[in-house]
Amino acid sequence: LLFFILPVIAKSKRPKEPGENKIKPVNKKVKPKTPKMKERESVDSSLKSQSILTQVMDKGHFQKLAATLSLAAGQSIELRCKGSNVTWNYPSYLDTFKDSRLSIKQLDRYSQLILANSTAADTGEYSCWLQLCNGNKCRKDETKTGSTYIFFTDKEELFVPTPSYFEIVYLNPDKPAVIPCRVTTPSAKVTLHREFPAEEIETDGTDIIYDAKKGFVFQHPTSDHKGIVYCKAESQGAPQISIKYHLLYVEVPKGPPSTTIAVSSSRAGLSDRVSVICTVLGEPDVDVNFRWQYPGQESGRPVISQNFWRLINRGIGHTTRISKSVLLVEDFEDIDVGNYVCIAQNLQGETTVATKVEL
Repeated sequence: LLFFILPVIAKSKRPKEPGENKIKPVNKKVKPKTPKMKERESVDSSLKSQSILTQVMDKGHFQKLAATLSLAAGQSIELRCKGSNVTWNYPSYLDTFKDSRLSIKQLDRYSQLILANSTAADTGEYSCWLQLCNGNKCRKDETKTGSTYIFFTDKEELFVPTPSYFEIVYLNPDKPAVIPCRVTTPSAKVTLHREFPAEEIETDGTDIIYDAKKGFVFQHPTSDHKGIVYCKAESQGAPQISIKYHLLYVEVPKGPPSTTIAVSSSRAGLSDRVSVICTVLGEPDVDVNFRWQYPGQESGRPVISQNFWRLINRGIGHTTRISKSVLLVEDFEDIDVGNYVCIAQNLQGETTVATKVEL
């Protein structure tokens, strides 16, 4: 009896292995802490895990979206963003052409975006975020966002279509430049080519890189990169060529407009025609706004003002934009005697210049 009973007693009272004794208490302490750490990390360093964006699938199913999504052109897509005050971002041309294929509705608990009969041109980023409003002031809630880049693949259109056949790209020495030949098929092999002399431009992955969502990026543009280029894409068929891009090198100091003013004559006779010209030299892609102040302004003196601009080559491949505003006074009178003030403004600030006209 002792022979059979002892093993049973020994088995029921067998001490735990050293590992077993350690695992249980450690698990009890770690389990409640682990999710807390993940929550803090997701808020602080990875807002993507807080994504409020989903795709509506068949039969009422929902799917959280990855950073990229590939769909065949022609398909329709429905996206939902959780929240009662949602703002959307999508390819800008859909707004430009007021495309009826796109519809957005804000419901009680979510906002719905539907794009019907998609095309290759719809390729781009689709994102949403919650707005936090206090009265008339609203701001983006950085912890409640969602974003995905959708490729609408089309064998006939490897490059995302553009409204023009020729684009200008400005090469600024202090910021990257992008040749925006984006593709509809992320797996397509894309190369960059110079038109003259005819050659392929090497993509080294450091100074020049290719991003399917952006195009070719020149990290450190120089005047050597100027010229006319195009992209070539290959994907299971004949290669396709993009539109042409004219790369212009720019080297203009940033800041308020560099402005000058000139007048056709500082002394005018009665009934003369007087023109005052305000001129700004600046970066090719920076718009300039002009305002005028003149002697007969308060009394409603009729004048003519015209604004225009053009690109000029200043040598060594440097391109500058020259913007002008002309104020024209017909039939000069006593009321027109005095100071003519031009105020030129860009995103960096404004510059005021003045000149005087006498009888």
